[in-house]
Amino acid sequence: MPVDFIELYPDLVHCIETVAREKYWNLASELMEDDGKKVELPGKVELMREFLQSAEFSRLRRESEKYLVSGRKVKFTVYWEGASPDCTMKVI
Repeated sequence: MPVDFIELYPDLVHCIETVAREKYWNLASELMEDDGKKVELPGKVELMREFLQSAEFSRLRRESEKYLVSGRKVKFTVYWEGASPDCTMKVI
């Protein structure tokens, strides 16, 4: 089952890279405990692994922190763009 997207919510304590790493490890742990019922888990783990390897975290931090510092919330949506992961940021 293809993975459409994963949402990440950084804050002033946990930057986008930290939130992405935590999400990856949580998904990987869940996959190791899964008995094959959650068919989307391997795709989610792969998406997060590729995102962690390819994302420009310094740029993403810069873009999001100006909103976080001003008290706004930020959501990153990670998704496949062809064979590579991509993300969009939305101020919420």
